[in-house]
Amino acid sequence: MKKFLVVALCLAVVPCAYGADMAKAKAEGKANFYANITAVEPIMEAFKVSQGVEGIYTRISTSKYLSTVITEFEAGKLAADVLQGPLPILQTLKDNGVLVPYRSPSAAGYPDWARADDTIVQFGIEYVAPIYNKELVKAADVPKTYMDLADPRWKDKIVMPNPSTHATTISWLVGLKEMKIFASDDEWMKFVKGLAANRPMFVASFGPSPAPVESGEKLIAISMPKYIITHAPAPLDWARVGTILGSPRGIAIAARAPHPEAAKVFMDYWLSGAAMKLLADKVGEYVLTPGVFPPIDGISGAKVLPIRELSDDEIKSWGEEFRKIFEGV
Repeated sequence: MKKFLVVALCLAVVPCAYGADMAKAKAEGKANFYANITAVEPIMEAFKVSQGVEGIYTRISTSKYLSTVITEFEAGKLAADVLQGPLPILQTLKDNGVLVPYRSPSAAGYPDWARADDTIVQFGIEYVAPIYNKELVKAADVPKTYMDLADPRWKDKIVMPNPSTHATTISWLVGLKEMKIFASDDEWMKFVKGLAANRPMFVASFGPSPAPVESGEKLIAISMPKYIITHAPAPLDWARVGTILGSPRGIAIAARAPHPEAAKVFMDYWLSGAAMKLLADKVGEYVLTPGVFPPIDGISGAKVLPIRELSDDEIKSWGEEFRKIFEGV
């Protein structure tokens, strides 16, 4: 009777925390994984070796993610079993009924805020910080604060995603204001206008941002420190400018997944310490598994915080505001 009550209570509180059926998962044979994250092949291989189920990785760019998944889902042709992406994208998919609840036991040690949702587990933060060419920037000149990026010495020497169109950069700039990184909103706006006055070169996203720094065309990128790992042995380092902000990354199981048990097994593995260590070591990602950090000097001691999810209207409004500032100087 006691056992029955415990099970009943668990089912009431945790709707789909049944755990994966490994035998069924192996019979299904594979789990299709749609993601916008790159360089995760080592995890796919380790998953197959350790679980006996194949992980099929399909990369979809952030700009095409929603349209691709929703179009396939509405047509009844969504092949994905597990979906990974920035939190706002997964939240939109959840709102459209594309995701189903599942609470993986592998997420038990994650921060409460990262597993508060019954469907989407946040496993990492897409952290943003200045990176620079360590062969061309003298140690004494490396920015020590965000405001240092507004110093006129960096005029025509910075590259960054376009702050009028790139949603993550828009969210990051707004996050610097909302997280009180600056003493006041006036100081924050002084930073934004100073950065704009340095006439940064714009690229479409963070992906292309390291290349001009590696080549010496530019000296600093508003980018992600993970490229120090994925672009090694490029002469890149990151500027210790204080608290680092970034967008949370999430993962969830698709509704009507073609391989539902394999999907649970994959998600359990993805959230495990072994997989997250691979993601940190091989891809340089900042993950939320306690005690696991990318092998980048200084990152383990850095304060890394998630920023607020902006609505579509906010992204549009702030993008227009930043367009005026950056194109008006």
